[in-house]
Amino acid sequence: MKDMKHIWKYSCSILCSLAVLVYTTSCTDLNEEVFSEITEDTYEYSPGDASRLIASVYADLRYYIGFYTYYIQEICADEMVQPANAAGWDDGGVFRRMHLHTWNAEQTHVIDHWATTYTGILLANRAIHLLSEEDFPFSPSENKESMLAETRALRAYYYWNALDNYGDVPLVTEPTDEFPDKTSRKEVYDFVVKELLECMNDLPEVKSTANYGRFTKWAAKALLANVYLNAEVYTGTPQWEACIAQCNDIINSNQYQLDNHYLDPFKVYNEGSLENIFVIPFDHVYAPGFEIYKACLHAANQDTYQLQDGPWGPGSYKAVSQFIDTYEEEDERLDVTWLKGQQYGADGSILTGFYDMMGEPLVFVNSMPDGIFTGEADGYRMVKYEIEVGSRTFMNNDFVVFRLAQVYMMKAECLLRTGDADGAAELVTFVRQRAFRDHPEKARVTGSQLKEPSRYVYGTVENYVLTPQGKQFPEQYGRMYDELGWEFVGEMFRRRDMIRFGHFTKAEWLSHKPNGDHRSVFPIPQKTVDSNPNLEQNPDYVQ
Repeated sequence: MKDMKHIWKYSCSILCSLAVLVYTTSCTDLNEEVFSEITEDTYEYSPGDASRLIASVYADLRYYIGFYTYYIQEICADEMVQPANAAGWDDGGVFRRMHLHTWNAEQTHVIDHWATTYTGILLANRAIHLLSEEDFPFSPSENKESMLAETRALRAYYYWNALDNYGDVPLVTEPTDEFPDKTSRKEVYDFVVKELLECMNDLPEVKSTANYGRFTKWAAKALLANVYLNAEVYTGTPQWEACIAQCNDIINSNQYQLDNHYLDPFKVYNEGSLENIFVIPFDHVYAPGFEIYKACLHAANQDTYQLQDGPWGPGSYKAVSQFIDTYEEEDERLDVTWLKGQQYGADGSILTGFYDMMGEPLVFVNSMPDGIFTGEADGYRMVKYEIEVGSRTFMNNDFVVFRLAQVYMMKAECLLRTGDADGAAELVTFVRQRAFRDHPEKARVTGSQLKEPSRYVYGTVENYVLTPQGKQFPEQYGRMYDELGWEFVGEMFRRRDMIRFGHFTKAEWLSHKPNGDHRSVFPIPQKTVDSNPNLEQNPDYVQ
């Protein structure tokens, strides 16, 4: 499978730049200098180009895991934070604003995420338009219906990101030079659901090396289940039963099973995972760009893993101490997800600090003075994605988008919300078992426990002292909420979970205080609004 993975990554890499070049021709300067006589209108497609067109749409997914786009889902929530420190990291306040919910329409995270999302949509529109033409030359190994379905599912994924993060957004399905208007969030939601339902049966049903990192029927169902799970947020109408139905289809397909160990889906070469349903492939040569370890680890940890390229200063991507305090002591996920305590080199030597702890033993502790400025040893560091000893600049791990554990937990949450708490508890227990191998009796949870308050103590921290908020969040199903946090931390779900459970804009954590319900969606980048007379800024973000 590794060879197939490299071939697919290489195709995505070389074609992403080509496809973006094609799109930039619609915004051409009239005085531009022409370097080639081959244009979009004169290029003659040949058999095999269909696969290359689709590969370009997939390649754009890698930018979601970039330095800013990944963090848009993480550091605005209550599990992670990126505070400044003695080495910097403030970057003009961009990370601080995400934690404080004071971002605006010029926030780098927002700009990058929007650009990635709509680049993917435009590339998908172009591919669908071309592949739909009667005379497009497919090779004998390329199936038109399947490839169109695959591209529509991928476009639906991009549109899900658009409606989830920005609310009302432009819905564009054909190449066009016209300025688009906004479409209501519900209409975009309806479009995504319709697209996925219509293309489902033309997607491959058998997991294979040929469709690794691509949309299969089960990846499309996992996407649809996520859309249904959050339907009440998007439209005001819950779709719990519809979500359960999609989850059941995936489970009953027998194409996937939970891996033996919690971190197996996140290994360096995780293409062998039995659990992963849809991933974004990365490779330090053929598909570079995944380098989360640099933001997490301390520069001294270069010796821990014998890295060829060191982490950035003391690192800044850290666990919020209030979240760490929610873990049960026997939960193995606490120890394997987080790097903590005294840090050592590969030879067993004691590592020391470089900045405010110059020469002192480097010991990562679960405490922070606040969420604005921390010392180099404050906060546990995420190592959920295995760090390869001797690793070069970029990681070889594929980023996990959907996995079977999430399917079980989506179904569990929906059962809980529709009155079957005991059925929900059975599924949660099943997922928990591998996290309590040394204490199997602790894995068991009951339906009544899932309804209990969360273990998270919300409130603000100043000079290492927590002042509780005095109100319990979430107001319902607190233990279920905790279970989602422990299992899926760092997987780009927490913001969405907090919104669905009703406290993203109401709870306090670290230095964050509520700053308006409009923060449940991000603003549209101001440059995008300024360049389109038909596009209005999201409410309460108008400058």
